Amino acid sequence: MTNTSTFIRELWLPTLAMIVIVVVSNIVVQIPINDWLTWGALTYPISFLVTDLTNRRYGPAKARMVVYVGFALAVILSIEFAGARIAVASGTAFLLAQLFDVYIFNRLRGLAWWQTPLISSVLASALDTALFFSIAFYATPVPWVTLGLGDYGVKLVLALSMLVPFRALMHYISPAEVKN
Repeated sequence: MTNTSTFIRELWLPTLAMIVIVVVSNIVVQIPINDWLTWGALTYPISFLVTDLTNRRYGPAKARMVVYVGFALAVILSIEFAGARIAVASGTAFLLAQLFDVYIFNRLRGLAWWQTPLISSVLASALDTALFFSIAFYATPVPWVTLGLGDYGVKLVLALSMLVPFRALMHYISPAEVKN
């Protein structure tokens, strides 16, 4: 079976989910709730759940494939719907943080079921938040430092809460035999 047919058959759903999550997050990150939080803080952390479930089921190589395709399509759509600066910031932060998440998740695969996704999401979220807010809002009147701190705080809470669906879906997603 070719890579294209495997991708379409196995990875279309996590890729589509990733694209939707990123584009919606890039639109709503521009809508502040207050000086510490935007609506994007409530939607984007779901992307780490998608990455971790994909990594668990298909392994790191296919999880990276979802990240690359999701990255490319989400950046293109985000330019249209959220503007070039947000798209570039999001694309940079997304690509680096998601690949970091795949790497950490795979390295920690042998830990307790909840430790692996929690640690990988917490670390990757820190990278994502620092990159996104500094690129997207530096030298603008947006209070990007406080928004970044608030965003990261929400990502920590959501990383914990995403353990519930992760655990529930573990029963339906058998782990991959990892080859890297």
